[in-house]
Amino acid sequence: MVTVTQSWDDGILDDVRLVELIRKHGAKATFNLNPGRHRLERYQGGKHKGHEVWNLSVHDVKALYRGPGLEVASHSVTHPHLERSSPGALEWELAESRKILEDWFQTPVRGFAYPFGSYNDTVKAELRRQGYAYARTVANVDTVFPPADPMEFHPSVHALNPDFWPAFERAKAANGVFYFWGHSYEILDEPMWQAFEANLARLCADPEVRWATNVELF
Repeated sequence: MVTVTQSWDDGILDDVRLVELIRKHGAKATFNLNPGRHRLERYQGGKHKGHEVWNLSVHDVKALYRGPGLEVASHSVTHPHLERSSPGALEWELAESRKILEDWFQTPVRGFAYPFGSYNDTVKAELRRQGYAYARTVANVDTVFPPADPMEFHPSVHALNPDFWPAFERAKAANGVFYFWGHSYEILDEPMWQAFEANLARLCADPEVRWATNVELF
């Protein structure tokens, strides 16, 4: 058996299609959100390789990430480099993001993903002080769970990494955890979406796969 978990960052419009696929195939996922970056209306927040990246509205966020199999986790309020933040700003980014998300979804928020994947001992200590259960990095490791330090919860591989299936097979052979992550705006075109759905369908069809959200592992 292998436990499969996935997480996606930033709360953007492409997540609408992603959530549809997750529900279609019966998977689970964790979504890491920055509540301070959502407004009353959708807006273009930038571009990635020519692809427009649109931030969801507050209404969109509240509607999209509800339901069985979906975990909402914090990604800070405004997506700064936390290791560069003052103590007061760091405390606010971690506490206020969770407070807002818990108000929006009426459920405990125990997970965190580091903006830009960057952190230091001060950031980890503040996460512990505030009672977070884990914090996800962007490193790639074979032995995902249990992490030596829950505040350095390393995934197996990026969702679009060519090593995706070899990493899965290594986790499966070890009866371990396979953890992939990404941003849905990185899925740039229809062939990439079809390839991603094929991967998701293949995972869900495997009788030795058990799905979990990030927090369910803890």
